Amino acid sequence: MTEQPEQTQQTQQTQQTEQSTPRWSDLQLTLAEYPEKLAIVRLPPGAEVPRWAESASLFSVTATASETSLICAGRSVPTKTPSIHPLKAFRVVSRVEPGTVGILAALLTPLADIGIAAYPFSTYETDWVMVRLVDSERAAEEWRRRGHTVTAAVPATKPEPRKNAPKPKKKGAR
Repeated sequence: MTEQPEQTQQTQQTQQTEQSTPRWSDLQLTLAEYPEKLAIVRLPPGAEVPRWAESASLFSVTATASETSLICAGRSVPTKTPSIHPLKAFRVVSRVEPGTVGILAALLTPLADIGIAAYPFSTYETDWVMVRLVDSERAAEEWRRRGHTVTAAVPATKPEPRKNAPKPKKKGAR
């Protein structure tokens, strides 16, 4: 039995798409490893961000109907607060087109293969993967073994005040 012309055209289109779209397992990404020790903290639904929650290179608040979660510096999380810590964060720094399929699969599959738990999340610009501090070196090694690049990140810092900035006048001064 021969293929119908319509089926042949669909087969050719599928083959062209498969050839032009890289499989997720072929992606070679560059990740930046951040030095801060982070925590994922669980708060009650609708909770305000507590004063102890310090920002780091990564600070995130996610609110759902059942919880409020923070990703913050781990150093000041109260002992009895439910949290996962210490964690290390890796940010995808490779330029990737929006809608590219398989970014997280390319990063999470290698970790799953060697038994490392991962905590991924996405921002508007990129994807992040956090792993427990004790697993961070093994994770970086496995990613390198799979063809990815892992480099040290430079943490975000607050800008220094300008030295020549005019000083505010005191009340009542002329």
